[in-house]
Amino acid sequence: MPLPRTRQRINNENDENSVAASTRLTRAKAAQGQEDVSNPPAKKALQTKKSTTGTLTGTRGRRALGDVTNAAKGTEIVQEGKKAAAQKSTAPSKPSAPSGGVTKLTRTNSSRSALGVKDNNVKTKPASDVKKPASGSGVQKKRAQPSIITTKDETPEVEEPPRKKIVSDDMVEEAQQEMEETFDIVANLDAEDLDDPSMCAEYVREIFEYYQELEKATMPNPTYMDHQDDLEWKMRGILVDWLIEVHMRFRLLPETLFLAVNIIDRFLSQKVVPLDKLQLVGITAMFIASKYEEVLSPHVGNFTHVADDGFSVEEVLAAERYTLSTLKYDLSYPNPMNFLRRISKADNYDIQTRTLGKYLMELSLVDHRFLEFRQSHIAAAAMYLARMILDRGPWDVTLTKFAGYTEEEVLPVFEIMVDFLQSPVAHEALFKKYASKKFLKASIMARKWAKEYTNSVRTGGGIAIGDVKS
Repeated sequence: MPLPRTRQRINNENDENSVAASTRLTRAKAAQGQEDVSNPPAKKALQTKKSTTGTLTGTRGRRALGDVTNAAKGTEIVQEGKKAAAQKSTAPSKPSAPSGGVTKLTRTNSSRSALGVKDNNVKTKPASDVKKPASGSGVQKKRAQPSIITTKDETPEVEEPPRKKIVSDDMVEEAQQEMEETFDIVANLDAEDLDDPSMCAEYVREIFEYYQELEKATMPNPTYMDHQDDLEWKMRGILVDWLIEVHMRFRLLPETLFLAVNIIDRFLSQKVVPLDKLQLVGITAMFIASKYEEVLSPHVGNFTHVADDGFSVEEVLAAERYTLSTLKYDLSYPNPMNFLRRISKADNYDIQTRTLGKYLMELSLVDHRFLEFRQSHIAAAAMYLARMILDRGPWDVTLTKFAGYTEEEVLPVFEIMVDFLQSPVAHEALFKKYASKKFLKASIMARKWAKEYTNSVRTGGGIAIGDVKS
């Protein structure tokens, strides 16, 4: 139970400043030999301090009781002035019942801030216990109000996580259902390449989404031959077939050949070229593509040599600068080989299917009818026809996800490929290239299947276009 207010003071570390000040004042008056008669209350207070000090020094029990009254002395000293305000800030924050002399003195004289005491009240004691001490000062009553407000503000924050958890569970269930319907198979196959940093399995889908957007900007004009005065589509096919032979002689990468043909078509879409400069455009495009794709590009003299020295090195270099300026140095061409390898992953990387698909993709280089289709579309149709020739099964959901095209979307390109295979051989370099054992005699196999396919369609039996089941 808190004690009533008293004017007695104890000689502890909180009262040393006030006692020392009163002692210095008495010595000064003793030296002058005079007494301050004009301020009798101050003189009476000094006498009270002396008697209190002498009385409480010898009693150990009164020391703890007197320490409890230090909190009550705060309101008394407030009226005296600035010294009372300093003692009020160092006074104990909360009066409590005495529980042992030395231990209690250590707690009350500790340098805890008012904020720390408020936090302890909130955590350890409820609001009803804070209001109990009626004899405390006004500072303690103000502390009781923030403790109640803090408790009320914190209770709804504790209740919010369960509500959020219920909503998140519903969202997770919906997301899982969507993943199972769309990206589950793709994610499982891509997860197999997480240990190979060159496969970029973490963001491979974003890469191919970017490729598909980039295809629009790098597609040539499918009817650019209309504004060419001296050229025809047949001449373009002869040029590309010759470049395939040059490509084989230099043993370049497949990406180099596709990029070179794309540079030719984009350049002819913007510039009118005479017939005697068409071969220069071809070797220049191959020279630029080899610099872009190859680790070690052939020397420019090698390209002039395969052209029977019909052009000098200076002419090839000048044509290179002119071609790059016409294309605005934009060689960011989404190569169809990238799409073919992506689809081949869903086909379990079957080497025979992919080799046959490469041959079918190169058909699009010599035939101008493929210019209106995207490279990803051509790659999907090449893999579709290769699986059909080798009887690898239907075009399932996994292949549709990896290719980005359904069976119905593939059919227009598929029909052009079948028509090309049914026609007589017009490009010998391409046919001989894939008739070798290195390419598993893909051209011979494809043309043989095309004849059987034509006979089955004419007789009314067998398979129809778009049906992959044999």
